Amino acid sequence: MLRFLRREPGFYRHTWQLALPIMLQNLITTSLGFVDTFMVGLLGQAELSAVTAANTPVYLVQIIIFGLLSGLSILVSQYWGKHDTESINRCMGVALYTGVSIAAVMALTLFLFPHQVMALVTDNALLIDLGAPYLRLVGISYVFNTASSVYVGTQRSTENPSMGLTVFTTSMVLNTFLNYILIFGKFGAPALGITGAAAATLASRVVEFLLAFGYALRDRRIPLRPATLFRPGTALVRDFVHYSIPVLVNDSLWGLGTTVITAIIGHMAISEEMLAAYAIMGNIEKFSTVACWGVSGAAAVIIGKLIGGGASREQVYDVGCCLLLLSLLLGFLGSACLAILLPTVFIPYLYPLFHLADLSMRIAVTMCVVFIIIMPTKAFDITLISGILRAGGDVRMAAIIDLGSLWGVAVTTTALTALVFHAPAALVCLGIQAEGLSKMPLGIWRLRSRKWINDVTREGAS
Repeated sequence: MLRFLRREPGFYRHTWQLALPIMLQNLITTSLGFVDTFMVGLLGQAELSAVTAANTPVYLVQIIIFGLLSGLSILVSQYWGKHDTESINRCMGVALYTGVSIAAVMALTLFLFPHQVMALVTDNALLIDLGAPYLRLVGISYVFNTASSVYVGTQRSTENPSMGLTVFTTSMVLNTFLNYILIFGKFGAPALGITGAAAATLASRVVEFLLAFGYALRDRRIPLRPATLFRPGTALVRDFVHYSIPVLVNDSLWGLGTTVITAIIGHMAISEEMLAAYAIMGNIEKFSTVACWGVSGAAAVIIGKLIGGGASREQVYDVGCCLLLLSLLLGFLGSACLAILLPTVFIPYLYPLFHLADLSMRIAVTMCVVFIIIMPTKAFDITLISGILRAGGDVRMAAIIDLGSLWGVAVTTTALTALVFHAPAALVCLGIQAEGLSKMPLGIWRLRSRKWINDVTREGAS
């Protein structure tokens, strides 16, 4: 096992250079997202639960975008290994058409039918009325976010993650500042509550798009080629469909699965308390996995470039094992940190900030304990599915492992414990996180087979 960690000089420095901007971007985004959650929480537990429920269909949009970008990175990173910028433009064009179209349809649905969409998540009338105005605005923001994310994802897959760090950090800082103004009515602005949070998100996403578009016009590293960007060609469209659509379906169904879990929680007798605790735990989980997603992003670029550059199967396998071991070690480190923070920071200081009821507090503690136990497997799974297998073009098996564990284990267990057996909250929390227990052994089996290593580029694609 340790032999996989012995790499050539410069390997870890290069990995760190790719992973660090992704880590910082995720850390800043998560930190500001936590501040946003805190601001909404100051309005009251009902408002916090309403935004949590409203963000469930929005989260589905985010997952679809993430799946699209994951599929894009498979092709772009391998074409980058061949230094084929024309084919990269073609891939980016297909992703833009697909992503913006999906985001526009979702935005229109959320704008026209916000109450009906909220009713799919929760049957609490108060939460539906509070969350509907939020949905109307926030859905529009993801049309702009999708376009900018496609370009940022292309830059990241070509070893330029710092560009995304700059764009998204600027956007999130602006979002937080506008949240403060519009939620609470500062500097003469009206106090719009959670609707103000949606307006702030929309404004920051527009600025984010303008920053990405301005960068694209000036970039000479991967210059825009309108002829190929807007006319990508049938060959690249077929490749994109073949490798990206399974990832898009995978992440869409994964997002739907997590949405179903939230809906299950929203239909429990203690739905308000569970949703409030779930919202806080979601932010803690994002903080805890920042480093893991950084390694996963670096792994996708490194593995893709190795395969596109013609590296041997054993070389690719050894590098993949090394990156997975790094992620697993980060998972254990994260668990240790959370175990220390829970009694020293979270319980005495963090949870009281949200004015949680006693039951909500106990549920939040239980969720954190369960996550501490599961985190090493989650860290391993993140890099394996989103980094290693997808970069190798093994999108179908990655989807089978990912979705089989979520729907067959997590969704089923959560539904049974929460709605059928009305089990204690601890068992429901365990069901929510149960997918990691089955995903890791299946992933190791697939990794050892080496069947995930595939060159997906097309000779002479330009």
